[in-house]
Amino acid sequence: MPPKVQQKSKEQKMAAAMAGGKGKKKKWSKGKSRDKVDNKVLFTKEQYERMQSEVPKMKLITVSAVVEKLKISGGLARRALAEMAEEGQIRPVLIRRSQRIYTRNLAEGDE
Repeated sequence: MPPKVQQKSKEQKMAAAMAGGKGKKKKWSKGKSRDKVDNKVLFTKEQYERMQSEVPKMKLITVSAVVEKLKISGGLARRALAEMAEEGQIRPVLIRRSQRIYTRNLAEGDE
C-alpha cells in the first residue's frame, strides 16, 4: 500500500484556486478582409477603345476576365460582350445562365 499523501489545508487549497485563474481572455480575429474594388459602371472613351482592341485578341473571353482586365463592372462587361458577339467580333462558345464563354473570331480558313 502506498504511503498516504499529506492533504492541503483549506487555506492552501483556496490560495491555489485563486492563483490559477483563467489567464487572458481569447481575442476573436476580425476575419479576412478583401480590398474593395472600385470598378467603373460606364465606359470612358479610352476604355471603350481599349476593349474594342484587346478583347477580340483574347483566346478565352469570359465576363470575369474582362472585369479583371479593364476594371469595369460585371453588368457592363456582360452587355459589352453581348454587343461584340452580335457585331461578329467575338464568337460565343457556351452561353448558360451562370457562365458565358466566348472566343476570338477566327477567319473561316484558319480553323
